[in-house]
Amino acid sequence: MQPQLPINVDPDTGVWTTDALAMLYVPRHFFTNNHVAVEEALGREAYADILYRAGYKSAYHWCDKEAKQHGLSGMAVFEHYLKRLSQRGWGLFHIAEADPARAYARIELRHSSFVLAQPEKEGKLCYMFAGWFAGAMDWVNDTHPNGSKGPRSQSEETQCAGEGHDYCVFEVSPLAQ
Repeated sequence: MQPQLPINVDPDTGVWTTDALAMLYVPRHFFTNNHVAVEEALGREAYADILYRAGYKSAYHWCDKEAKQHGLSGMAVFEHYLKRLSQRGWGLFHIAEADPARAYARIELRHSSFVLAQPEKEGKLCYMFAGWFAGAMDWVNDTHPNGSKGPRSQSEETQCAGEGHDYCVFEVSPLAQ
């Protein structure tokens, strides 16, 4: 996949933007080292909960902005989201299955930045992404043109390359009532 992202740098402020969204550009090791340090300080469970909520909110916001920027709707926005994540170095994301009416999706991730940056670690390393997919799915359902919203969703990493699998898997499913 050849990244073809438009990166614009404001000459007066130095702010980088892509698709009218302000961006930060940092080395993978810098981000991962900070991620691991916070995980160690807070504990994995507490940190995962914080990341889930923040990631959900951010994905929902991103989908809304990108839909308007590119004139996209529905699952095309979710697919565009995964394309942009892939182009930005997080890994290669692919929707293996999706049914937004049931708040269901199965996302596969190959070459996760978390797995690549921590070759000595084992386990589910990519949990940070889980909230992103629930936020994107809820945006798809909240903006359905006929006004019928699907059920709220949740997402979890069910398989990780950090456990010895060929790729990571995330399952989006309806939120338990």
